[in-house]
Amino acid sequence: MPIRRIDHVQLAMPPGREDEARTFYSGLLGITEQAKPEHLAKRGGCWFENGDLKVHLGVEADFRPARKAHPGFLVDDLAELVVQLRAADVPVRDDEPLEGCHRAYADDPFGNRIELLEPIGPARPHPGLGVA
Repeated sequence: MPIRRIDHVQLAMPPGREDEARTFYSGLLGITEQAKPEHLAKRGGCWFENGDLKVHLGVEADFRPARKAHPGFLVDDLAELVVQLRAADVPVRDDEPLEGCHRAYADDPFGNRIELLEPIGPARPHPGLGVA
């Protein structure tokens, strides 16, 4: 019985900071918040979903941000998203190109690393990002 695909990604967050998660994941990244099932809602955290994209944030009392492990999100207009994130004081780091993608890294409000990728043709400089 083979595994077909990832259903969702779960990231950790500190207790009591759901509003910051909503501002970042829904407000800045545009991923719609979904109500958690009632029996799970009492644990805290938030779920964000757009179609097949599902990001769940679960509360960890002994929270430490994921600085290496990370989800990679495909985006339609990386340059514009980078501008919006930086305008909201979100740390964004440009990175070297990956074949077929422009990419950057951002930190969510808790320090978790998020990779942002925009598929392209052959690797070429991307206006506004400062990287090839």
